[in-house]
Amino acid sequence: MGSSVPTAPARTTTLKILSGILRPSSGTTQVAGYLPSKRDRRYLSQIALVMGQKNQLWFDLPAIETFELNRAIYEIPKKRYKKTLDELVELLEMKDYLRTQVRRLSLGQRMRMELIASLLHQPKVIFLDEPTIGLDIIAQQKIRDFVAAYNRTHKATILLTSHNMDDVANLAKRVIVINMGKIVFDGDLAELVAGYTRKKVIKACISGNIDYKKLEKIGEVGRVNLPEVEIIVPRKAVEKAAVELLQNFVVEDLTIEVEPIENIIARVFRSEK
Repeated sequence: MGSSVPTAPARTTTLKILSGILRPSSGTTQVAGYLPSKRDRRYLSQIALVMGQKNQLWFDLPAIETFELNRAIYEIPKKRYKKTLDELVELLEMKDYLRTQVRRLSLGQRMRMELIASLLHQPKVIFLDEPTIGLDIIAQQKIRDFVAAYNRTHKATILLTSHNMDDVANLAKRVIVINMGKIVFDGDLAELVAGYTRKKVIKACISGNIDYKKLEKIGEVGRVNLPEVEIIVPRKAVEKAAVELLQNFVVEDLTIEVEPIENIIARVFRSEK
């Protein structure tokens, strides 16, 4: 599973080119041995494009009607269609809403229906463009859980673009960062984090009175929600900072985390290590 994190217009444009909607102005693209711009029926039958800001569902009809239409378009045998539909509906917990008018569904429910509609023909390559945009935290996590489960079960190649760094952190194994049309990073997420992390965040639960002057000597004080405090320190100084915290305060719990992934991505854009 990969994730692209370019500037906003480039994210969608990239997927539109790969899916054959747009033709590249220069150069060539190839997916699964096909040239997307030729829109070969054999290629189109193996891919799916799901866009968080676009929809294919008929708003005045229940989603099941769109599913039936897609079954006919992709010439899916009825037995396979029913099996796939049942699996997707169960995974996305949408059984009770199949016959509900689409316009009456919540945004999160509509997004899940969009996924079902796009995956009925069991594509080998799936392009997801901002699948969690506009969703609340719970709905976002449901989409992420489904994408991860589907990837494990069907071994489909999934290319995800997102401005939501939680999508990247939770789903991406390989990350491609594109800036101004050029690839500035292509590798494992762990490699990205290890190579571009400058700071770490120490989260401590401290009991008793807190001397903020002592905290500020250890590192930059971040979020404070007593008894929990965050101290941001350079990566190389994290061990020393943790020791100083334990020596100067009554610490009930302590965890060390990397800085937010969006900070790391921003550093990649600036070509800073």
